Amino acid sequence: MISKTQNLKIATILPYKENYSFEYASAASLWVAEFFENSKFKKNCFIYGNTKSKNYLTKNYININLKNLDLKLKSSTKEYSLKLIKEINDKKYDLVEIHNRPLILFNLINKIESKFVFYFHNDPLSMKGSKSTSDRLSILKNVDKIIFVSEWVKKRFFFDLDEKLSTKTEVIYPSVKKKKSTKKFKNIVFVGRLNFAKGYDIFKNAIIKILDEFPTWTAYSVGDEHRRNIYINHKLHNELGFLNHKKTLSLLNKSEISIVPSRWEEPFGRTALEASSCGCATIISNRGGLTETTDHAVILKQNDEFNLYKNIKDLILDKKKRIHIQKLSRSNIKHKIIDNTKLIDQMRESIFPKYNLNYSKNRLKIINLYNQGQKLNHRLFNISLGKKFTNGFIRNNHDVLEISDRDFIKNNRSFNLMSNKKNFQNYLIQTFKNYNPDLLFFGHSKNIDLNTIDEIKSYNKNLIISQWNEDPIMPSLDYSKQNISNIKLYSDIVDHNFITTHPSILKKKINVNANFHFFFIPVDKNIECFDVYKMSPKKDLFYAMSHGVNRAVLKDGIEDNRIQILDKLVKKIPNIKYDFYGFSNKQPIWGNDFNNAIINSKMGLNLSRGAPTKYYSSNRIASILGNGLLTFIDKKTQLNEIFSNKEVIFYNNIDDLASKIKYYSKNDTLRKKIAKGGKNKYFKLFNGKIIAKHIVDISLGNKSNLF
Repeated sequence: MISKTQNLKIATILPYKENYSFEYASAASLWVAEFFENSKFKKNCFIYGNTKSKNYLTKNYININLKNLDLKLKSSTKEYSLKLIKEINDKKYDLVEIHNRPLILFNLINKIESKFVFYFHNDPLSMKGSKSTSDRLSILKNVDKIIFVSEWVKKRFFFDLDEKLSTKTEVIYPSVKKKKSTKKFKNIVFVGRLNFAKGYDIFKNAIIKILDEFPTWTAYSVGDEHRRNIYINHKLHNELGFLNHKKTLSLLNKSEISIVPSRWEEPFGRTALEASSCGCATIISNRGGLTETTDHAVILKQNDEFNLYKNIKDLILDKKKRIHIQKLSRSNIKHKIIDNTKLIDQMRESIFPKYNLNYSKNRLKIINLYNQGQKLNHRLFNISLGKKFTNGFIRNNHDVLEISDRDFIKNNRSFNLMSNKKNFQNYLIQTFKNYNPDLLFFGHSKNIDLNTIDEIKSYNKNLIISQWNEDPIMPSLDYSKQNISNIKLYSDIVDHNFITTHPSILKKKINVNANFHFFFIPVDKNIECFDVYKMSPKKDLFYAMSHGVNRAVLKDGIEDNRIQILDKLVKKIPNIKYDFYGFSNKQPIWGNDFNNAIINSKMGLNLSRGAPTKYYSSNRIASILGNGLLTFIDKKTQLNEIFSNKEVIFYNNIDDLASKIKYYSKNDTLRKKIAKGGKNKYFKLFNGKIIAKHIVDISLGNKSNLF
């Protein structure tokens, strides 16, 4: 089983006015931030919310501005939802995760084409949109997964529902990292709202007695309360008010005892978990999900001031017991970030179909669609990338079915060419039905209708589609404009785009929203099969273009810029024995004639049309460097980041090129040594098997280290 989730795009939706910052970060915000940092989907996950603070917990946060609230809208939640719908539809998220607001879910369903996960951080029976049985049934119907922060929250959701409906549900607890051990002080800490629901009055009455009895101990209260009516007046008690999350953890890490005496049915009780992970001996009430936070807390049998006082006193007097609980709490954390992040990522992956490969885990069925050049009598056999891909796939144990789109249309020509193109669509669809491939890999094709792609995807939702293009991406070059247009035609609807120009160039020059990946022109041991450095060629320098009868004049009537370079070169070093084709009255050569010309030259010039572009090269580099010719490359291609001066000769300008050609034409031993090193390096890094693996790995959503 291989999963197609590596590039999964996720939108995480926080409740309206949920503070996603270091100031007043809520339990839901901390959940999202901490799991985000450890997720395998971190790169493509974006968090949406509405907060006044700009000190966000993570960089991938997008603030939804609601300052210009439409007065016609009855609620800001509605406006928030409308803006979210636009964002999600524009950016085409695969998965939308909504935290703790059922009303937002109901606003979004049927308005966006994404899968949904809903997270309950609170009691479902107390929340708008999930109080009624029908509301909760509707949630179950419209989401792909429901995550609860505790078993208690899950039980509340299914209060009046059949537990058999729980196949879509899962409990994933809030989690923490293990804290470094620090020196402990005789501190007793309360963290939470300073109100009746949190048991602050219970803490007050108990702690005053404790501090009176044990004056070497100090108490701290962390938190605030808008409707304040409970105060603690004692010289050994410090009321710190609100502290950010980092400072709160620092205090807990230095403290001996933590108190969580909630009357409220805690959905989980993050404070108790964090106190325990900080090595506090923690005392908790038996309310809601509190007992699920840690296995090492002291649980109050009765949540009142007498029992709390008794248990605090017991921990103070019994140092051995206190230290034992602290060590267990710190070393045996019940809910670890790393473990539970994996659960979340696995949950995300489970929502999406996995590729059930036809044969085995390591073997795919691949349709490789490219122009085989049948009409041209297969004269392209030695420069065909499509053929090299097929060979590479087969060497990696995949099954390959080759289709030549241009040849089908040309060889089955009718009076109506458009009608024949339509016949090709039918042929392709029927072939897909019969073969049922895992991967469609096509290059330089405009013959596949977009409707055809939709139809073949409907037959196999697990199908991966990747396109490749070997031509340069240079928007300034007229020649490139059509190439760019061809790439863009399919770029947004295929899963992956493989190009020979470094993607960084593409992002700067072309406004497309798609997955682009670089691949290097492969060499094939059955095609680039000559070791010219072992031979005694009669010619010095080989170069060939393929403009045919146009003789280096492009279809738009503009002379190829390479002609000027080659003319200058000949004038600078006229004594060199050149073997040039495709211009100056010499027709281009193909097939076996091409091979014979290569093996008759000591050196080759890897010169591409237009301005040198990062990493770009045509198949020419494989033909000359791969066959063991000493190869000259413009340094502006930045290929010196891949090949060294012991493998390839890099030049800075025409004068430098001329000088180096002249030098190596007279130094045969050094020429052969460098040419051999270049070929060996090429085959080591970019042979067809390696490039094919790179393509399959990327297509399946796996990592690939091409270099």
